[in-house]
Parts: sequence; structure tokens; C-alpha cells
Amino acid sequence: MKSVKKLTALALFAAIALTIFMLESMIPPLVPIPGIKLGLANIVTLILLACATWKEALVVLIVRIVLGSIFAGQMMSFFYSLAGGLLCLLVMAVLNHFLGRRLLWFTSIIGAIAHNTGQIAVAVFILGSGYVLYYYPYLLVSGVITGLFTGLAAFYLYPRIPKFPK
Repeated sequence: MKSVKKLTALALFAAIALTIFMLESMIPPLVPIPGIKLGLANIVTLILLACATWKEALVVLIVRIVLGSIFAGQMMSFFYSLAGGLLCLLVMAVLNHFLGRRLLWFTSIIGAIAHNTGQIAVAVFILGSGYVLYYYPYLLVSGVITGLFTGLAAFYLYPRIPKFPK
């Protein structure tokens, strides 16, 4: 019975993350710089890191990236999202282990920067040019701002989330 509850909870978190991702993709960009968005679906990843395990957060992240790429019809963005998402999750899982929930906002900022770093690395690889690195400072600034926003959102939402099944 416990595994059914856990699977149901993971499916619910994945559905929420995917819904947030799809809704955010319909919002016009806040700034006229390509690739910069709030990353609201990361709130779900942060909450999972706080209340479950990194492995469960990984499952939800992969499901969201795969289905989000398919539903949005942007399969090229799959590689950027996967690289950014995996690096972000790795960094946030390590930080969460040492810092805990009290510094979720900081974990989110560093995670957003890691996400941007992963995306830039893929862009350099795919384009075969280092010129894309000139774009990196803009992504870092946006990562700090959006990471703070999503981190604070996760910090304040976390206490309202029912206990995750073990």
C-alpha cells in the first residue's frame, strides 16, 4: 500500500510540474532576452528535495522534461532542459543535504545558476562555438533573480504540502 501512495504522490507532483511548465510556456517573455523565464516548475523540484528524496525529485524532473518537450513540440529544447535540469538537481540535492530547508532560497539560486550553466554547455557543444558564452552573464543575473523568486515560493509553500509517503 505504501508504494501505491508513493507512486500516486509522484504522479501528482509530476502532473503539477508539467502543468506549471506548460502554463509558463504560454506566458510571453518578461524580458526581451531569449531563453530567460521564471522556471516555476522548479518549485516542485525544490519541494520534493525538501520532503522526499533526490531520487524521487529526479523521477519527477525527467517525466516533466520528457513530457514537456513532447507537449510543447520543442524536442530541441529537450537537450537544453535535460542538461540544465540534471545539473540543477545535482547541485540542489547536495546543497539541500548540507543546508536543509531553512536556506531553500539559496539552494534555488545556486540551482538556477547551475541550470543556466548546463544549458550554456549544451549550446557550446551543439553550436560548436564559444561565442554563446557572451550570453552567460545575462543568464547568471536572471538565474539569481528567478532562483530567489522560486526559492522563496518553495520555502513558503513547503509547510502547506501534506507529508510525502515513505
